[in-house]
Parts: sequence; structure tokens; C-alpha cells
Amino acid sequence: MFKSAALIERLAQHRTIGSAPVDELAWLAEHGTLRPFTRGELLFTKAKVLETLRIVLSGRFAIRVDRGAGPRKVLEWGPGDVAGLLPYSRMGAPPGDTVASEAGETLEIGREHFPELIHRCPSVTAILVHVMVDRARQFVQSDLHDEKMMSLGRLSAGLAHELNNPASAAVRSAKLLGEAQSEAEAAGDAFAAMTLSDAQRDAVHRLRELCLGRSQAALRSPLEQADREEAIGQWLSEHGAAMTTAAPLAESPVTIDELDRFAETLAPGAVNTPLRWIAAGCAVRALVSEIETATSRIYDLVAAVKRFTYMDRSPTPEIANLTQGLRDTLTVLGAKARAKSVAVSLEVEPDLPGVRSFGGELNQVWANLIDNALDAVAPSGHVSVTATQELGSVVVRVIDDGPGIPADILPRIFDQFYTTKPVGQGTGLGLDIASRLVRRHDGEIDVDSRPGRTEFRVTLPPASRTSGMFGVPGVAATPPA
Repeated sequence: MFKSAALIERLAQHRTIGSAPVDELAWLAEHGTLRPFTRGELLFTKAKVLETLRIVLSGRFAIRVDRGAGPRKVLEWGPGDVAGLLPYSRMGAPPGDTVASEAGETLEIGREHFPELIHRCPSVTAILVHVMVDRARQFVQSDLHDEKMMSLGRLSAGLAHELNNPASAAVRSAKLLGEAQSEAEAAGDAFAAMTLSDAQRDAVHRLRELCLGRSQAALRSPLEQADREEAIGQWLSEHGAAMTTAAPLAESPVTIDELDRFAETLAPGAVNTPLRWIAAGCAVRALVSEIETATSRIYDLVAAVKRFTYMDRSPTPEIANLTQGLRDTLTVLGAKARAKSVAVSLEVEPDLPGVRSFGGELNQVWANLIDNALDAVAPSGHVSVTATQELGSVVVRVIDDGPGIPADILPRIFDQFYTTKPVGQGTGLGLDIASRLVRRHDGEIDVDSRPGRTEFRVTLPPASRTSGMFGVPGVAATPPA
């Protein structure tokens, strides 16, 4: 009796269930078993189904979940908390192992006592249901965080490659620009020292303006460009000019006939210095253009990533531009598509209405669906993304020509932690979280699949029909734990 009274007193001081009536606390003390645990002890395992409710009286333990990037602490319990199996919970086995970080003691209530607990202890049961909802929300937030980190890891590899190419080009061109500028100054001094008639100087300036125009150069193939450089090099050799000017002149629109007319206006052997000045100017202009192109590409990529993640934007609902969001998603996934030589097409209906969205959550949906489609198709496959307005709703489709989803797997693809990818390549959370986020936006997600064609279809209400949505920040459809 003394032990029971002492235990009831400890339960009355418990932060979570201490407010329950004394008779209910007495029932817990009578039907529970005190269980001590030591530091480092494994309390729950991922492979074992939960069988007991644990009321934490002292000590501390935490659950760690491995989504493929190593174990991470998801939830920790200490004195005053409730862990383990809860009434009405559908949770079977925990998502990870639970290990004690501090020695302590819990009061265990076995699963077999739950029917009587619900009947005899309504206040405790109500408290535990609230605990269950809070725990489910914490697990959902942890799952979303893990999937975002996994997605970020996948995207960052592609973006690093995307940024490296223009960055390397800009650095290379900047290094060459100093040398080209010095050569241009020296060539300009040499040309200024020449004694030429007004007609000859006009001919030089005309050829220079012609060479500085680069619009035609982009139309040539590498083979055509090599043949052109060889032909100009032969012309230079025949006219006693330096071969170093061949490459810059070959990059320009100038033709052999125009070079012939230019040479006719000058004295024999006098073409080298003007051509050197012209070629130096072309080289400087070309390097400046390359730096501008490369840095513009970097700027565009960074802008796309900022829009994709809604960086520097408050996490409040706003009308999202689906067209821009889909384009940004394809931009950040572009490297992966090119690595597999996958053709990706985007078709958006004109005047598509906006959709009210929380930050980048819809972009996360598009990223998950398109990333999965890229994984599914074979090299040189095709992924199609369309956005249309149908029956008063906005419909986004992601279609791939991969092998399709087997019929026995199709009903499970939106299940949490279910994945067909190898260990370390998939968390089993992508489609589950995409489904949650779509429901959070009052939408629906469906899938149709057969060999050679898989279609994921997301249906969302336009902003004009969602003025009453998102009344409570952070509300999400959360299943029982």
C-alpha cells in the first residue's frame, strides 16, 4: 500500500498525466509495472512491434531514425513525458531504435490493459490522445525535414555541376582578358604608327567593324569552324601575316573574299599590322562576351534556386505562379536530365490561374515527381510536364515513358517509407510527402501507370477558390501515430 501510494504521488507530479483524477492514477499504479533502465540500453527496436505504454518517471531516451544519411535524433523523452504505444494508435514498429541516454525508470502499461484503461481512465485516455497527435505531428515534421535534406542533396550535386561550367568559363576568360588587352594596346600602337591614306584607314576600320560582329559564328559546327580557321590560316600565310590572328578572325563573320578586297587596298606586305590590331580587338570582344554569358548563366541559376526554395520569403500563403515554379524546378533538375540524355518538355496553358501556396511547398511536389520520373526513364527517354485548367481546377501532369509501376506495387507508392530504390538512394518519403503537401493545399494527387507511360496528376483549386484556406498556419493532414 505504501509503495502504491508513493507511486500515485509520483504520478500526480507527472507533467503530462498528473492532472488526471486520483482514482485514474491509482488504476495506472495498480496495473503498471515499474521498469528501470540503464544508460545505453536499447528500449525499442525498429524491427519489434510496440507492446507497452511507458510513463517516464526519470531518465532520458531518444529515438534515432536513419533515412539513408545516417541516424538522426528525431524525438527525445524525459521525466514527465509519455512514450511507447498509445491508445488508438495505429503505429506498429517504431521508425528507428530508441536508446537510453540517462538511466531512469518508467511505468509500463501493457497493450492487454488498454481496453480497460480506456473505460476506467477517460481523462488519462484523452491526455494520451493529445500526446499521440503531437507525436504524429513531430514525426511528420521530421519526415518533411529529412526529405527536404535528401532532395537538397540530390539537387546540390546537379547544381554544383551547373554552376561549375559557367564559373570555370568566366574565370578562364577573365585570365585571358588581361593578356588580350595588353596585345590589343600593343597592336593599336603599332597600327597608329603606320602611314596610311584615308582610304586605306577606312578599309581597315570597315573590316574591323565587320569582324567585331559575331552573330554568324554561333551557326557554325565545330568541324566547320576548324575548316574555316585552316582556310584563313592559309590566306594569312600567303599574304605574309602572322598565323596568331587566324583563330580570332575565324571566330568572326569575315570571309576570304572580304580579306582579298581588304588586301587590295594596302601595299604588298602591309596587311599584318592592321590584321593584328583587328584580331586583338576581336579577341577582347569575344572574351568579354564569354564572361557576360557565363555570369548571366550563373545569375539565372541562382535566381531560379532562390525562387524554387522561396529563399528570403516569409513562410506565409501567397499566390504562386505555377509556370515559373515548374520552370525553376526543371532548371534545378536540368543537370540530371542532361546526364541521362532525357528530353524534358514543358507545356503550360496560357493565362493559367495562380494557386495559393505556402512558400516553396508546391515546388517540392514538382521536384519529387519530376525527379522520380527522371529516375524511371531509360537514357534518351522523355518526360513531359503539362499544366492546364480543367473543370475549374488547375491540373499539373508529369508523364514519363519508363517501364511503368507494377500493379502489385501501385497501391503502396504513397505509403510512408515505401521505396523500390536501393538503400541510400531513396527514403520512401518523397511521394508520401508530396501527397501530404497536395492535400495541405486542398488538392488531389492521382497516378495511372502502364508499361511505357506513367502519369502523376495533381489537381489544385485556383486561388479564387481558396480565400478561406490556410486559416491556421502549419495545419497539415496528419494520420494517427
